Amino acid sequence: MSSAALKNIIHLQSQLEQCQLCPDMHGPAVHGLPVVSDVMLIGQAPGFKEIEVLKPFAWTAGKKLFSWFAGIGLDEARFRQRVYMSAVCRCYPGKKPPRKGQKGRGDRLPEDYEIEQCARWLTAETAILKPQLVILVGKLAISQFMTIKKLDEVIGQVHQISINGHNCDAIPLPHPSGASTWTVTEPGKTLLQQALKEIQSHKAWQSLMD
Repeated sequence: MSSAALKNIIHLQSQLEQCQLCPDMHGPAVHGLPVVSDVMLIGQAPGFKEIEVLKPFAWTAGKKLFSWFAGIGLDEARFRQRVYMSAVCRCYPGKKPPRKGQKGRGDRLPEDYEIEQCARWLTAETAILKPQLVILVGKLAISQFMTIKKLDEVIGQVHQISINGHNCDAIPLPHPSGASTWTVTEPGKTLLQQALKEIQSHKAWQSLMD
């Protein structure tokens, strides 16, 4: 099963690299290593640095994210080798349209049709890997699978979700953006630690340990 799944993931990623469905997105498409794993991470969308180096979470937000995972047993190198890294959108959405007198407004959110177009890749990945645990990073990723108004309503808990008929556990995390204070103020600080404890104790995560 693992060898067949690996072959299928490699083939799927080669197709993803050729995708040009969304004209307003900036490629090339970004994906993680072709890892056969019971744990999948779903992020939001790559930034401009990620499409340069072709690695998800390759910049400042990634440093914070991987520091969280290092605290529960996997440093960045081992995480990338043992967890399948996916995302809601695989290309860079670009910057928000400028407003008069404003600069540096950050990256735009993908449009609904862009999310829908890109969902085919996540659906295919899930069908191949059938993960037991999905780690959802950021509000955009979380909202694809559950109703969310505030992060503190969902973070710190294990949720049961279905991805195109495949049932699995999901543990949401906040986005590790340096612009957000959610993870360093209450209740976010405590809820983040609770979420990481839930990941650490999950049997799928435990299966990744040496």
